[in-house]
Amino acid sequence: MNQPTKLLRATFLAATLASATTLPLLALAQNAAPSPMVRIRGTVVFADARQVIVKDRGGEVVSLARVPDMPVSEVFAIKLADIKQGSFIGTAAMPQADGSQKALEVLVFPEAARGTGEGHFPWDLQPQSTMTNATVADLAAATSDGRGGQQMRLSYKGGEKTLFVPRGTPVVTFRPGTDALLVPGAKVLVNAQERNGTPTALRVLAGRNGFTPPM
Repeated sequence: MNQPTKLLRATFLAATLASATTLPLLALAQNAAPSPMVRIRGTVVFADARQVIVKDRGGEVVSLARVPDMPVSEVFAIKLADIKQGSFIGTAAMPQADGSQKALEVLVFPEAARGTGEGHFPWDLQPQSTMTNATVADLAAATSDGRGGQQMRLSYKGGEKTLFVPRGTPVVTFRPGTDALLVPGAKVLVNAQERNGTPTALRVLAGRNGFTPPM
């Protein structure tokens, strides 16, 4: 397969500026970074041992080098009922007028990843969206609007949030994956950073058989 002849560095740099105040989905062990982490959501065009090429959700094709032994994780759907009191979750959400959060998606972290990125901070899934990585302190049915769903009290170091999860909200978790997931057309979320002047993929979260990581 022929590789794109042009590295769209301008796209990557624009994403860097847009993400300067956000935090990565997953904590990655690394030395002091020369530039902020960015998230690229899109579809795999090509991947091999040296690079990952992604068509992002805006339609731009971005070529990324990859770090050695770049982690690949498979994101897959689970049920809302799988979230229990004490679960450690990450949720992209929209702030509500009453100070609560309305979930756009919920990621249940595996126990080995408990505590990852704990806190509440801006997120770039949608304009004005937030991310809360926290422990589920309490669960309650949320049926006052007639649509059902789940209400949760989330607790994290320094604060807590009330989260409403509407019925039908994507709920996912992840597990270790391999490059076999990175086939053309696969939906991915790439954590990337400019390293030595080169946009570089540090980690890829991928869906199988067309499944889109909703984070």
